[in-house]
Amino acid sequence: MKVFGNALSALDENVISELNLLLPRISEKDPKIWGNETEAKNRLGWVDLPFSSRNLLPQFDALSAWVRSRGLTHLVLCGMGGSSLAAEVIANSESKLLTIIDSTDPDQIRRSIPQDLEKSLIIIASKSGTTIETISHFKFFEQLFLDKKLDPVLHLIVLTDPKTDLNLNSRRQGYKVFETDLSVGGRFSALSAFGLLPASLLGIDVSVILDDAQKAHEIVLTPNSPAVLIATALFQRTQQFVTISRGQAELSGLGDWIEQLIAESTGKNQTGRLPIVSPSSRAVSSILSIGFKGNDFDITVEATLGEHFVLWEWITVLLCYLLKVDPFDQPNVSESKQSTLKILDKIRTGTFSFASPQIKNESFDVYTNCNVGSIDEFLEKPFEYLAVMAFLPRYMQQDVFIFINKIASKLNRPITFGWGPRFLHSTGQFHKGGNTNGGFIQITRQIENDLNIPTEDFTFGQLITAQALGDAESLTQRSYPVFRIHLKQDKGALPKIFS
Repeated sequence: MKVFGNALSALDENVISELNLLLPRISEKDPKIWGNETEAKNRLGWVDLPFSSRNLLPQFDALSAWVRSRGLTHLVLCGMGGSSLAAEVIANSESKLLTIIDSTDPDQIRRSIPQDLEKSLIIIASKSGTTIETISHFKFFEQLFLDKKLDPVLHLIVLTDPKTDLNLNSRRQGYKVFETDLSVGGRFSALSAFGLLPASLLGIDVSVILDDAQKAHEIVLTPNSPAVLIATALFQRTQQFVTISRGQAELSGLGDWIEQLIAESTGKNQTGRLPIVSPSSRAVSSILSIGFKGNDFDITVEATLGEHFVLWEWITVLLCYLLKVDPFDQPNVSESKQSTLKILDKIRTGTFSFASPQIKNESFDVYTNCNVGSIDEFLEKPFEYLAVMAFLPRYMQQDVFIFINKIASKLNRPITFGWGPRFLHSTGQFHKGGNTNGGFIQITRQIENDLNIPTEDFTFGQLITAQALGDAESLTQRSYPVFRIHLKQDKGALPKIFS
């Protein structure tokens, strides 16, 4: 591990000394570090994962042998936020094909269905066992296998905590269930079964990742360690934002994993740090920039993937201590879930009434809680950062990025981007719990080809609609400026918003 950069000089020695004193307390899993009434008492198992996860390797090997014996060569991981982000990074680092389903858009799900179901394994990953997106994916794929005259028990495995409804019901039906560690929170689970089991099933030697993680564990415990210095810099050198490089190919997805870890952990009590994951070194020149290779960053972290996982987890909990927030809860993620359920209940019972658009066009409608007549007027609002949230299938990526680039040419302020509903399990916590100075552009679309969710009286299209509207409602209740663009057609409609 090598960490360097000009932002690591002139740091507050008192802060560094204070954090140094915390290192052995964290190692000993002292839950009182972040306060007496926090989630820490139930969520410090991540500290030991570089060592304790070695006990999982024989189970990984046994399950991998079963997968090979069945000839299951195409892996699909259904999981939101921490249940899939680390596994995606590990797979990318080894150039392994792992299909991730973290969307409720029916077309995105349809395009993620493996061509050869007979050779496919679906991993259902939900720590709580109640994640509505993942449970819906489970029901969908279970029925899909049955429709193809395939036994879903031979093609679906479950990753969840002990005694969850998902755990108990899956066992009752004969599914293979891999129990996860109750003491490890989702976004700190990279080195648990959530990150390592999918990687192992792809044929990746995860013991190498654990070797590197163990080395990093020893490093972060030393006084003035990289974790201490970077946490101090994040606390001292930036009031709110930090730019995280998307990184080189072998670390593809690492920025998104760090984004969730920091934003969801720190974004509470109207404070926090919001990562801006950028392909370049600096999205806005005044913001502290962090990269993974080269000298053109304020801080450069050159490390293996296992080292990164450990380092950033320690950075995050140290930073939360300085910000005086609980790193292990996510109250506003839960709020979004409740908002979704309320709107979904109204949609499926026919009692939900859609508002009239403020701006109408043949290609799109606009709904906004601001008194504006165009997107240009909205961009003149005095927010300090803009979050673009696209409840769209990934094949619309090019139009979305053209749209964001046009905004960037007009707006000299930080811009973050997230695919919905994935971001609800990541930066969504910061949007509502962090600093109260964001502006929000939400993009939805008219769904022409919906998908039913077996045993439910709502569809995937209705679910993603409820998730988008629920999030917009939560933001509006806080009087944050929201500009929702509802596309009436997929191709070419979004760029026309500036016409």
